[in-house]
Parts: sequence; structure tokens; C-alpha cells
Amino acid sequence: MSFGKNLQFLRHLRGNMTQEDLAEKMNVSRQTVSKWELQTAQPELDKAIELCNFFNCTMDNLFRDDMVACGESYTNLRIETVPAFCYIRHAVISSEPEGDAIDRVRAIARGCGVEDPRIIGWDFPHVSQEQINVFNMHGYEAAWILPEGVVPPDHEVQRQEAHRYAAIQIESPFENPFVTIPNAYKTLMEYMRVNGLEHEPAKKDVIPCFETDGENMNVYISCK
Repeated sequence: MSFGKNLQFLRHLRGNMTQEDLAEKMNVSRQTVSKWELQTAQPELDKAIELCNFFNCTMDNLFRDDMVACGESYTNLRIETVPAFCYIRHAVISSEPEGDAIDRVRAIARGCGVEDPRIIGWDFPHVSQEQINVFNMHGYEAAWILPEGVVPPDHEVQRQEAHRYAAIQIESPFENPFVTIPNAYKTLMEYMRVNGLEHEPAKKDVIPCFETDGENMNVYISCK
């Protein structure tokens, strides 16, 4: 638990605002903000309330929670309009569905003469509790973003129109995937909350969230 680190984290999420920027918003000196972050001083109650209102957080968030720090693993927090694209997808339910689904989609691309396909993926929700608890299985869906003019035979092609997403890049996501990837989603949701952005719930023809496949992963969450 660290108020000072939480405050630094929130500044980072708010467009990398400086201590001077925050001091101006709070009508205090930069040195005061620096003391807050070094934890050599605590804000008065009225300033604490102002901070919570400014960052759209609660007192517990600010003073008690251990917020996810954006370390070297996470870069390029942003709002991005993803252009319209066509895709095919393949879902797998197994003990290791990500690799199975991605390998299948890569095989389809190779069959169409594409050796370096652009692939995205997301958790597949239609898994029973028995499959999860008894057989340790879960679901994953991989999709190939089709190059213009490529139409794979015997596969349903779907289209998504241009849509706005909040996004974050993860450097070396598979060095510790069970920590870095979930924390990326958590960081991205914090970024959206701090900046007053709402996650768009499931909507026809819009993928609500997805990951890019590759050495560096990008995570996208759809915004209203």
C-alpha cells in the first residue's frame, strides 16, 4: 500500500501529466505534490477529496489499494480508432486453447499463401463449469485479419466497422504471462476509469476486447 506510488500511477494514466500540472489543478505548489508522492506529507482532507474527484477514484483506491504500477512491461497507453477489417475466427476449448486456436488460424492463412498473418484473440466464454473445474479447460478464440482481396474458402468471413478502443502494449508478454497479461487488462481499465471512458458491453459486430499475437502484445478494450 502506497499513497505516493498510487498518486504517481494516476498521474501516468492521466496522459503522463507532470507534478506541475497536478499542482496547478489542485491549487498547490509542485513541491507539495512532490512531498505527497515521497510520502513526507499527506494532503488535507479537502485536497484528498479533490484528488479523488479529479482521478475518478475513491479514498480506498487512493490510500489503501495497491494500484498496478505501469512498469517497463507496459507502454503506449492510448485511445485508438481501429480501422474496419474483415476476419475469420476459430474457437478452441482445451487445456491450452490459445496455442491450438492460433495454430489453426495460422494453418488456414498458410493455405491461402499468407505466411505472416495478422492474428488477434480473446477468451471464449462458452465453457461449462465442469470443463473448467473438473477438466481444467478453458476457451480461446483466434481470428485472422484478412488482407484485402483474400477470401479463405469454406470459412465465414465477418466484418467489423471502424471502432474506438483503449489500448496498451506489453513488452515480452510471455516471460510471465499469468501476471503481465491480466495486469495489463487491469491497468487498461484503470486508465479508462481515470480518463472518464466507459467500456462498451458486448455489441453485435464489435469485438469487445482482444489481444494481438506476437513478441510484443497489444491489448484492446472497446470504448463507447
